[in-house]
Amino acid sequence: MTTMPHDHAHDHCNHLPGEACDHDALPRLVPPPLALYVHLPWCVRKCPYCDFNSHQAKGELPFDAYIDALVRDLDQDLPLVWGRVVSSVFFGGGTPSLFPPEAIDRFLQQASARLRFAPNAEITLETNPGTAEHGRFDRYRAAGVNRLSFGIQSFDDAALKRLGRIHDSGEAERAVKMAQDAGYDNFNIDLMYALPEQTLAGAEADLERAFALQPAHISHYQLTLEPNTVFFARPPQGIPDEDHAWDMQEHCQALLAQAGFGQYEVSAYARPGRQSAHNLNYWRFGDYLGIGAGAHGKISSGAEEHVLRRWKHKHPQTFMDTAGTAASFGGDEVIAAERLPFEYMLNLLRLHEGFSLRDFESRTGLARSVLDAPLREAVQRGWLVVADGHVQPTELGRRFTNDVVSLFLEA
Repeated sequence: MTTMPHDHAHDHCNHLPGEACDHDALPRLVPPPLALYVHLPWCVRKCPYCDFNSHQAKGELPFDAYIDALVRDLDQDLPLVWGRVVSSVFFGGGTPSLFPPEAIDRFLQQASARLRFAPNAEITLETNPGTAEHGRFDRYRAAGVNRLSFGIQSFDDAALKRLGRIHDSGEAERAVKMAQDAGYDNFNIDLMYALPEQTLAGAEADLERAFALQPAHISHYQLTLEPNTVFFARPPQGIPDEDHAWDMQEHCQALLAQAGFGQYEVSAYARPGRQSAHNLNYWRFGDYLGIGAGAHGKISSGAEEHVLRRWKHKHPQTFMDTAGTAASFGGDEVIAAERLPFEYMLNLLRLHEGFSLRDFESRTGLARSVLDAPLREAVQRGWLVVADGHVQPTELGRRFTNDVVSLFLEA
């Protein structure tokens, strides 16, 4: 699309006479940074609170066949992202650390032969302490994995038992130390709070144990009872009520801040410069290829000016049988233009940094004016601040994220 040069001058524009002025151009959708998400679906045992696409391992796992299927899946999605650079890779699960380093290495070699990886691309592997073995971490590192995410959840052995975890706190600490011995300093620890029978002191003690291990990043999130989980069907005794959970959150936020972890998203805290590049891209409405059983992808097309969501069949065997063909798709849909503001806010309003209206335009292809009414209402309610083309949630807005986001459903 071209715009006509102007005869008149805008005193707020910086263009030369005769140049196109972006104040009068309709926004163009510009493909944002691209990440790669790889789903490895098996676990030793399914946790009673988990609603992710994970499957209990029975017998020998088909590591090689699954990696072959991942490569076929990637080949099929490549035309969506020709020529684009991959800024981060994330192996999620399930329990990716069940896969031997050689399998991860083979996938990364195949992927980097097909895609342009950014220099120093962040490559994260989720790992569970109960599956950590001596000698594995240095081989993951040699394969190119430069960041780990430990699913520890708690350092209280009784709490871990109630959560159905297969590790105890000693194993958790040993796993982190083994990773550090292998040269990892960029790692995340997942912790949950508002656990069954947990006290405020217990939630704080978990954080202190985590701090002692010197992680770069902590994900600190509330236990929620999700549909289609054992806990949802049979809630455990002693889950703290909302007031106690809020108390825990406030106390823990203060402890995290004192320990040098800045909160940058609803449940993400990092040391300076150590935010997760992969998660930031996701929350900034960036693009990501979703490879593997049940994986979801989001890809923007500048040529077609649309945003596509594509997801793969959830069941590992069905996925392996169909990978590389359209039969592997669980769904393939272009997001309707009127739904884009809501989808954008669902991500961006989780971030403390907020967003620029120019970014909204380039990532959706929509004019910022579509946000006028909901933004006005959010500002009136004290949920958002808008200044110099930048929108940021207030402390009150962060407390009511879901309510703020819902204002944009009809934008």
